[in-house]
Amino acid sequence: MALLTVRPTRLDEAIAEEVAAHTDRPTERVTKALTWGADEHVLLAFAAVGWILTRASPEPKRRLGTHVLACTLTTAILPHIMKVFIDQKRPDRLTIKGHLRGIPLSGKAEDAFPSGHALHVGALASAATLLPPKVRDAVWVAGTVLVTTRIVLLAHWFTDVVVGLALGVGVERGVRYLTKPAPVRGRQTK
Repeated sequence: MALLTVRPTRLDEAIAEEVAAHTDRPTERVTKALTWGADEHVLLAFAAVGWILTRASPEPKRRLGTHVLACTLTTAILPHIMKVFIDQKRPDRLTIKGHLRGIPLSGKAEDAFPSGHALHVGALASAATLLPPKVRDAVWVAGTVLVTTRIVLLAHWFTDVVVGLALGVGVERGVRYLTKPAPVRGRQTK
């Protein structure tokens, strides 16, 4: 038993009820595929490859590669630690209607809070402020789509996602203090 049990808000319940009432199997299949974009294993693999590829780049890109890898490692570990101490039942465990419409079960029943996917996205979206505006904006749009999948799949309550995003931003800013990445703007020389 965890030290803390988090209960969903009325807003969380209302959103989950609307999702369960209006979803269908094709939407859930697409959403289930998209959600892999914020999975810790996928992000760790991309961050590791990115880090390797930046080793021969100019200093700002090397530092950014190190920063993104450090953020990804931190956000891969933190939710697992938090979920040992915090319980919250996932919304998909509380709906029959959603399952009839194609909503799958996600993860462990009591591990809703916080959303690990949202934590990863919050950190990467925050790190994207170091990139040129067009790239930053693309990361933010992709991140918005990815975290929305967690709500549509009823894997997390709305507030799990919001808190996950905020924690991710906080993690990135803390890691930024340690790794000291420089902004990467346009074309770099040396």
